[in-house]
Amino acid sequence: MQARGRPTNSDDLFKPVIEAFRGDRNVSQARMFGAVGLKVAGKVFAMLVKGQLVVKLPNQHVESIVASKKGAYFDPGHGKLMKEWAAVRADRKSQWVKLAMEACDYVSRRR
Repeated sequence: MQARGRPTNSDDLFKPVIEAFRGDRNVSQARMFGAVGLKVAGKVFAMLVKGQLVVKLPNQHVESIVASKKGAYFDPGHGKLMKEWAAVRADRKSQWVKLAMEACDYVSRRR
């Protein structure tokens, strides 16, 4: 992974996700909207927003995450829920790396 800045203490929750991509040259780290995020092929696939992992996944997968109450649709702040973005709380952080891997795969296949 290409580092574009080191995570700060406030980003400690996201460290396991960042570490999972450390050896992947196709993944880069960046700050966007005040959040730490990961990109593949120049597109964001995972980020930490307000202590939650936010990942881009197929709509059906996000629907199942929401239906199972493991997460919610991501609202970037303008009241419109994003159908391909799930926000997963820190109490589910054991699932974050797996979800980020799935998001990376999904976004990289969409080129």
